[in-house]
Amino acid sequence: MSTNSSVVTEFILVGFSHLANLQGWLFTFFLAVYLLTVAGNLLIVLLVSTDSALQSPMYFFLRMLSALEISYTSVTMPLLLHHLLTGQRRIPRSGCALQMFFFLFFGATECCLLAAMAYDRYAAICKPLRYTLLLSPRVCLQLAGLAWACGAMVGLGHTSFIFSLPFCGPNAIPHFFCEIQPILQLVCGDTSLNELQIILAAALIILCPFGLILGSYGHILATIFRMLSVAGRRKAFSTCSSHLLVVSLFYGTAIFIYIRPKASYNPATDPVLSLFYAVVTPILNPIIYSLRNADVKAALRRTFQKMKSADT
Repeated sequence: MSTNSSVVTEFILVGFSHLANLQGWLFTFFLAVYLLTVAGNLLIVLLVSTDSALQSPMYFFLRMLSALEISYTSVTMPLLLHHLLTGQRRIPRSGCALQMFFFLFFGATECCLLAAMAYDRYAAICKPLRYTLLLSPRVCLQLAGLAWACGAMVGLGHTSFIFSLPFCGPNAIPHFFCEIQPILQLVCGDTSLNELQIILAAALIILCPFGLILGSYGHILATIFRMLSVAGRRKAFSTCSSHLLVVSLFYGTAIFIYIRPKASYNPATDPVLSLFYAVVTPILNPIIYSLRNADVKAALRRTFQKMKSADT
């Protein structure tokens, strides 16, 4: 390919092409995962929207998280399914930039939203008498708007910065979607300064919300240990356990993937690790919140009872 960066008008997503004999099985597996992800998260959205018992700030954020997960997984999965089904793995440079923008947009928004959900749990457990004031509908909308605004700035900033760099070839991305680290490897010239800027920006958007979450749960644990009632402790732990599990899954892989130099990128293992936050976490969220949350399970039972009554 020519060394002129303007020649690079498209990329090739290598993905799982090395598993040539498993393309059909992979397509079936990822299609099932995608459909279950959309159905599970859509169920959470509908439950919170229609059940009067799920109208607290906690479920306002949960509904938004589920809507985010549908959008987040839809950025990568349909294209991956298309590649597995047709074998056509080319993506225009503009399409790659668009995919990166939306993936970073939704991912960064989720980082901030998980911090807002931790603040909600902090207010509910540590400041119960001021809960309705601290998490008023106006405050909830402001926190949600701030999360979306931060996500948009991160997505636009990273994408415009990376795709302003020169690409001299080759154009094969060793990943199943347009991820930052493998694309950086295709940039020609010395990218150490660019790489440092991207790592610092990623650290800021990931570690700042994560620090707020850790701070919130530090106060929550201190409050729980001061509780005299065993039943009160158990209830407080149960309301936080689902959120903690989601935070651990999401932030654990995100920190490992983004806050490190591009030289440590491994094309054999990193795409598999990316599946955890791009595919696994979105499908686990509705399972975690429905199986570990008594209010959601009760809302599900009421919904099924209404459906049975309607049939009879």
